[in-house]
Amino acid sequence: MDSFAFGNTPEMADQLGQLVLQGIKTATTSLKAQYEKDGEPLPKVGDQSIILDSKNRQLCQIEITDVTVMPFSQVDEDFAIAEGEGDLSLSYWREAHINFFSQYCDFHEEMEVVLEKFKVIKKF
Repeated sequence: MDSFAFGNTPEMADQLGQLVLQGIKTATTSLKAQYEKDGEPLPKVGDQSIILDSKNRQLCQIEITDVTVMPFSQVDEDFAIAEGEGDLSLSYWREAHINFFSQYCDFHEEMEVVLEKFKVIKKF
């Protein structure tokens, strides 16, 4: 089974992992282009993963309940709320994700993103 920590820093891994455990974070977003670059298949409904903290400790097991691919510019406020980060607003979500994705590519708002919704099926 796949295992991963959210984000790209130890602080993000711990913070976002705790949001998942608390039931606040029930979604995540990634760049479709990154899957293509890595030669990885897109996630699909029913896939399960182990969420890790910054010390690679298992926090929980999740199962994907929905996968949607769309341009970044079309993501709505309901999805931003499901991500559970910041003040839960679409404007916060947009700014945080533009900053994050811009670290990895020449990001623009028409790039396709992979939107995943998930549920916790087991806590460790």
